[in-house]
Amino acid sequence: MMKKTSRFDAIVVGAGPSGNAAAYVMAKRGLKVLQIERGEYPGSKNVQGAILYANALEQIIPDFRDHAPLERHIIEQRMWMLDDTSFVGTHVRSDDYNKPPYNRYTIIRAQFDKWFSSKVREAGALLICETTVNHLIMDGDQVVGVQCDREQGEVYADIVILADGVNSTLARKAGFHGEIEASNVALAVKEILFIPEETIRQRFNVADEEGVVIEMVGRITEGMAGTGFLYTNKESLTIGVGCMLSDFKKNSNRVSPYVLLEKMKRHPSIAPLIAGGEMKEYCAHLIPEGGFDAIPQVYGNGWMIVGDSGGFVNAAHREGCNLAMTTGRLAAETAIAAKLVGRGYRANALATYKDALDDSFVMKDLYKYRDMPKILHRSPQFFTTYPDLVAKAARTMITVDGVDKKTKKQEVMASFRESRSLTGLVGDAYKFWRAFR
Repeated sequence: MMKKTSRFDAIVVGAGPSGNAAAYVMAKRGLKVLQIERGEYPGSKNVQGAILYANALEQIIPDFRDHAPLERHIIEQRMWMLDDTSFVGTHVRSDDYNKPPYNRYTIIRAQFDKWFSSKVREAGALLICETTVNHLIMDGDQVVGVQCDREQGEVYADIVILADGVNSTLARKAGFHGEIEASNVALAVKEILFIPEETIRQRFNVADEEGVVIEMVGRITEGMAGTGFLYTNKESLTIGVGCMLSDFKKNSNRVSPYVLLEKMKRHPSIAPLIAGGEMKEYCAHLIPEGGFDAIPQVYGNGWMIVGDSGGFVNAAHREGCNLAMTTGRLAAETAIAAKLVGRGYRANALATYKDALDDSFVMKDLYKYRDMPKILHRSPQFFTTYPDLVAKAARTMITVDGVDKKTKKQEVMASFRESRSLTGLVGDAYKFWRAFR
C-alpha cells in the first residue's frame, strides 16, 4: 500500500494501449511512474478483438513479435457494400503481406492489454488496479496529482497523463473539455465467436496463421452512419457493427445496437461465414468519431491527454489501437524531454506534444479526412440508396437474359437518375470527393 503522500515523476490514468505506451516509454527511460487502472487487471474491460498495425508498437517495443499474444497476420482485406440480400466489393490480397515482418495482425484486446501491461511493469512502473481516480489535484491552475478511492488517497506527481477513455471523466471534471456530443461519438457492439481453426482456414481460404479482414457498409446499419466488420482470429471470429450515437437516438425504428448486430449476422453474405460459431464474449463501447474538428485541448499545466480521451481515431479506417499507442509514446517523449531540460511542466513546456502530434500521421490523417464525419452523418443515401443501386446494377450487368449490354447499361443509368436525379448524383459525387480528397 502506498503512503497517502506518495510522489512520482509521472502518473498515468488508464492501462489501455495509450496508457501502456506512455507508462512504458517513461519507465524505460528511468522515470518513476505510477499507473492506475480501475479494472480488475489491464484488459479486463476490453474483451473485443482489434487490428494491430505493427509500426506503432515497433517504435515502442521493437521485438514485440517474439512474445506478444498475436492472433493472425492479415494477408487479405475485403471491402463490401451490402444491400439486403447481397454484396458488391473488392478484395486486396497479396503474398507480400505473407512475408515477415508482417504489417498487420488481429489481436484479442484482453490478452494484448494484459501482455503490454506486463512489459510496463518489467520496465519499472508501479501498477495499481481496481482503483478509481476521483479527480485531479490542483495547485492553482497546475495539476499536481490525483485523488483516488480506497486506501490510495492522494498521490502526487510532476505530470499526469490521462488515458481514461472516451469522454474522459477527469478532463471534464477539471474543465479541460466539455461533454462529448452524441454526433461526435459512435456506439459499437462486438462479439467473439468460437470457430475451430480448421473451419476458419477453409471458409476464408487461409493457411497457418494467415488472416482476413472484412469491412462493410450499407443496409446493415439501417440508414445510420456506420460500418460493420469481421476479423479472423486463431480460433474465433470478431464481428461487430457501429453507428453514430446521435443516429441511434433519432432512429425512427428505435433499433438497439444488439438487434442491429443480430440482423447483420443473418445477412445471406455473412451468415455462412459465421455458421456454427459459439459466442464467447460480447461488449459495447464508445468510439470517438468527431474527427479533426472535435479534438479538444490535449495539454495544459501539468497534464496531457492521450488515446480515446483525446478523440484520436482516424475516421478513414479503424486504427484506434495504433493511433492510441502513438499518442501515448509522443506524450511520454514530451514528458521525458521536459524533465531533461528542467523546464518544468507548464503548458508552454508541454506544447511540443501538440507539435509532435501535428508532425505525425495521427493529425495529418485526421486533417485529411476532417470533412468525412459530417458528410457521412448528413448523407444517409450512402448507406441505403447507393448500396441498393450498386447491387442492382451488378446483378443487371452479369445476368444473361437475352438483353444486350447497351440496353442494360441504359437501364442502370436510368435507375440511378430516377433514384437520385442528375443534380443529386453530381452533389453526392462532390460530397464523396470532399470526404476522401
